[in-house]
Amino acid sequence: MIIEVKVPALAESVPDATCLEWYKAEGDTIGEGESLIDLETDKVTLEITAPAGGMIKSILKNAGDIVLTDDVLVTIDTSVVVDIENRSIAETEKKSAPPSKSTSIKSGPAVSRLIEEKNLKIDQITGTGRGSRVTKGDVISYLKNEKGSSQDKSSTSSDRKTERVPMTRLRERVAEKLVSSQQEGALLTTFNEIDMSEIIKMRKDYQDDFIKKHGIKLGFMSIFVKATVQALKEYPVINASVEGKDILYHNFYDIGVAVGGGKGLVVPIIRNADELSFAQVESKIKMYGEKALENKLSVDELTGGTFTISNGGIYGSLLSTPIVNSPQSAILGMHKISEKPVVKNGEIDIAPMMYVALSYDHRIIDGREAVQFLDKIRRIIEKPLLGLLDI
Repeated sequence: MIIEVKVPALAESVPDATCLEWYKAEGDTIGEGESLIDLETDKVTLEITAPAGGMIKSILKNAGDIVLTDDVLVTIDTSVVVDIENRSIAETEKKSAPPSKSTSIKSGPAVSRLIEEKNLKIDQITGTGRGSRVTKGDVISYLKNEKGSSQDKSSTSSDRKTERVPMTRLRERVAEKLVSSQQEGALLTTFNEIDMSEIIKMRKDYQDDFIKKHGIKLGFMSIFVKATVQALKEYPVINASVEGKDILYHNFYDIGVAVGGGKGLVVPIIRNADELSFAQVESKIKMYGEKALENKLSVDELTGGTFTISNGGIYGSLLSTPIVNSPQSAILGMHKISEKPVVKNGEIDIAPMMYVALSYDHRIIDGREAVQFLDKIRRIIEKPLLGLLDI
């Protein structure tokens, strides 16, 4: 029986996808659930696996091709019985055997370009990728070893080489959205600083009990998410967005949390954050962080959002002006905590302080609202008990 493997349904905000490198070739056998190919969209990388075991009959799309929902990627002949155990043994023996000069070594287009630029031969390089595929890292490692062993190479000439690498679809989309946000919006940033003493003390006093009950640590991000929701309720225009000549006021609170992923910064959405507990928010953040590192976030998890929080402090940022994630109208930037001398009750004291920044679209948000919104967050964080009681 011949079955077709198609491009899965893409979200409305994702018009197409790009084929990356194939893990299999025509004529190869494959087991159910094994990886066939990855599809890169402007939001996530989708892993396409075999719905059934068999033999790859025909590959209909090449690496680099643009595909749409329901396009046929590959056909599989399921009448070929795949003995997974024996095949694994055979593949292990094959990998342990000395490579033959006639063996076809595969690589992706980016790797092929790099090999061509460096005047190398692919059979010089040992592939560590799936199916002994030569990766970009293999080429770079080979070049470093070659440079170290050769006494004739000039360090000046090798250091001055330029490498051209195409942007990923994700990076292209991020660039487009950020440039569009700055061109279309009237962006402005206001700043404040927060004394983190009470929050740090609260986390220290209750961390063990929190972990014991919920099985997860209480972090700063969940506290800022809850504080942000309270402030958004008081200043609803900051949770709004612009559509043409209309202002869309959202009566829900879907908070985007910027996290570093395997392919760059991504912003998964914590939906209905106002209805979640601190522990539930922390669990969401942890799950999204793990999935981002493995590039396994779904399109739905990255779509939408009414407001975004970005924490540059985890990377050591002291102060920044975050860019609004269009079509949202504002973004909160958190930064690292630094001990600073501050005046309290007429006396100089040392306190853990954090700069916070709010970038906003001045077309619909006035400076007064932006400043008051940010100050509301400051007051909640500095007096968390009053903040939780919404006083």
